[in-house]
Amino acid sequence: MRGWNLRLQYPSLLLLPYSCPQAHNHSLHLNTIAFNTNNNITITKYVTNATKYWNNFYKLHQNKFFKDRHYLQKDWIHYFSNDNQQKVVLEIGCGAGNTIFPLVAAFPNLFVHACDFSPHAIALVKGHGDFKDDRVNAFVTDVTVDDLDETVLRDSVDVVTLIFTLSAVCPSKMPFVLQNIRKVLKPNGHVLLRDYAIGDFSQVKLIEKNQLISENFSVRGDGTCAFYFSKDFLSTLFEMNGFSITELSVYSREIENRSRKIVMDRRWIRGVFCKPHNLQPTLDPKPDDSLFAGSKSG
Repeated sequence: MRGWNLRLQYPSLLLLPYSCPQAHNHSLHLNTIAFNTNNNITITKYVTNATKYWNNFYKLHQNKFFKDRHYLQKDWIHYFSNDNQQKVVLEIGCGAGNTIFPLVAAFPNLFVHACDFSPHAIALVKGHGDFKDDRVNAFVTDVTVDDLDETVLRDSVDVVTLIFTLSAVCPSKMPFVLQNIRKVLKPNGHVLLRDYAIGDFSQVKLIEKNQLISENFSVRGDGTCAFYFSKDFLSTLFEMNGFSITELSVYSREIENRSRKIVMDRRWIRGVFCKPHNLQPTLDPKPDDSLFAGSKSG
């Protein structure tokens, strides 16, 4: 079965009937804009040039854009700590290392593979003051195209972290990413995910700026893209690619920006997924580029 075109596979999951307070405030209902995309924006342009846009991002911001993420060891400590037995972690989309270096510092038993498709991001990781090649293997790869098992041994990884990474992937390429992960993840290994949820303030602002290029998939001003997830979309995506769901939840927080005199409704999704011994994917991992057929540049 050709399951790569997620819109054709399960279109109802791409945009669920949901509206958020910010949507009401801006007279914008997220459940009515399924096909209100900007025809002048070419999805192919941003997908095929994603490496360039993210490389430019890290050249501009270096390691100063994202804060170090210490919440992983707080929220998911039992996935990293196990009586000092060595565990292997794979961080996909490692950026400048804001996730991996706090983990390595907190857990001496970890060895981390860290990959990103931005060469400049990997250079930042290797240039970090805490980088040690006996603790971190940093390498450039595009997990939407390249086979992870060319660099990481099959069935060798205990934990994969996807921290605000899957949202940067075109929806049609997400199944390949997950099946790529399955190759290197141990049976009963886990994927830990945090990302953007439907209705997040940033999604509303991108839609207001006419930056929507497909359902729940928008392009930012710098050319990088962001997909916004629902629980149903993520659960179906992972289950169809051979994972079981350990936990999955959406959480939100109101953040006040006093200088701009606005209150932002931030929404994120958090999930843990397991690779069981006997569960096989139902999707054909071969990509179907028909999603891009007929798109034209402005």
